[in-house]
Amino acid sequence: MDDPIERAVTAIRFDAEGLVPAIAQQHDTGEVLMMAWMNRDAVRVSLAEGRVCYWSRSRRKLWRKGETSGQVQWLRELRLDCDGDTVLLLVDQRGVACHTGRRNCFFRAWRNQEWAVIAEPQVPPETLYSDETLNGGPSPASEAGRAPATATAGTSAATEPQEPAPSSTDGWG
Repeated sequence: MDDPIERAVTAIRFDAEGLVPAIAQQHDTGEVLMMAWMNRDAVRVSLAEGRVCYWSRSRRKLWRKGETSGQVQWLRELRLDCDGDTVLLLVDQRGVACHTGRRNCFFRAWRNQEWAVIAEPQVPPETLYSDETLNGGPSPASEAGRAPATATAGTSAATEPQEPAPSSTDGWG
């Protein structure tokens, strides 16, 4: 097999539903941002475009992070765990990663025998999505134009991402 993206996909152990857990981590700080699911096509798209794409279990379709909100994750590196059944995405997250308006999805901590909120929204959640964006209309802040990048298996796009305008998150799905 000569295609490096197909070699990368072949090495991943997807579950019976064809999915693999995907953990997004900010590449330069190590902050864990979110967990989502990827299928084979989502991995292929992410490697080919350099922009993270997930599989939405609720919508049953590919979900490019930020497609309705303007909040984009640029793939810097794709890593595979020791068992081959979980991927770690080192990303450049633009804006908040969580649909609640928080920087990451892990804003509750078990403390003193109860769940404590440890991070407040950075963006009001009600401004993240409008009926227009949810129906495929323009995002609250569209991303700057960017030519598709190429990537090799196990690495991210070779070109630097351009700065998209800050907006909201596409964290659910």
